[in-house]
Amino acid sequence: MSEEMVPAGRMIPDGGTEHRDVNDVVEEEWIEETTPFERVYEIIRTTYNPASAGEIADRARVSATTARKHLRTLESAGEVTTSQDGQTTCYRRSETAIVTEHAQSLLAELSPEEIASGIADMKAQIQEWREEYGVDSPEEFARERDVDDVDSDYGALLTEWQTTRRNLALAQATLAIGEASNTGHLTGTDTDDEGDSDPSIVV
Repeated sequence: MSEEMVPAGRMIPDGGTEHRDVNDVVEEEWIEETTPFERVYEIIRTTYNPASAGEIADRARVSATTARKHLRTLESAGEVTTSQDGQTTCYRRSETAIVTEHAQSLLAELSPEEIASGIADMKAQIQEWREEYGVDSPEEFARERDVDDVDSDYGALLTEWQTTRRNLALAQATLAIGEASNTGHLTGTDTDDEGDSDPSIVV
C-alpha cells in the first residue's frame, strides 16, 4: 500500500466535505492495489491461530470460495497448515513457513560460517549444562530441580536453556535451508506422514 497520507474527506456537490473514515479509505486503497490472492496471502502470513476460510475471507475482503481456493494453493506450497474444528476446516500459517522466514532473515544478516560458529557455541553450552547438572534436557532439569516458574530457583537457567535449544534448532534449520537453496533442493513442503508440521530438531 502507498505510504502517502490519504485524505479522510472529499468534496461534495454543495461545496462541503464528506468525511470518510480513514480506515475505510485505506482499506479501499488496499483492495484496489492488490489481487485477491495477495490479500489472502497477506492475511494468512499473520494468522498463527486456526481460523476458518470465512474468517480469513472477511479479513481479506474476498468471498469464502475465493479464500478457500487460494488457501488450498498456499497449503500445497507449504505456507499453510490445516486442522479440523468439527466440520470446519481451519487454516493458519505453517511452522515451516515461519521458520523459513526467520531463517531467510538470519541468512541475510550472517554468513554460513558465522551461523556454524554460533551452532558450535550453543552446542558446547548445552553440553556444559548437561554435564554440570547430570540431565539431558531442560525438561529433565526442571523435574529434577523442581522448577515450576521462571521466578523460582533455577528458573532463569531453565529459560536460558530452552531459548538456547530453540535458537540452535533455528540456526540448524537456517543452514539446511541455505544449503537447499544453493543446491536447488528446497521444496517448501513440511508435512510428515501424519500431516503434522514440526520443524524442531532434537538436540
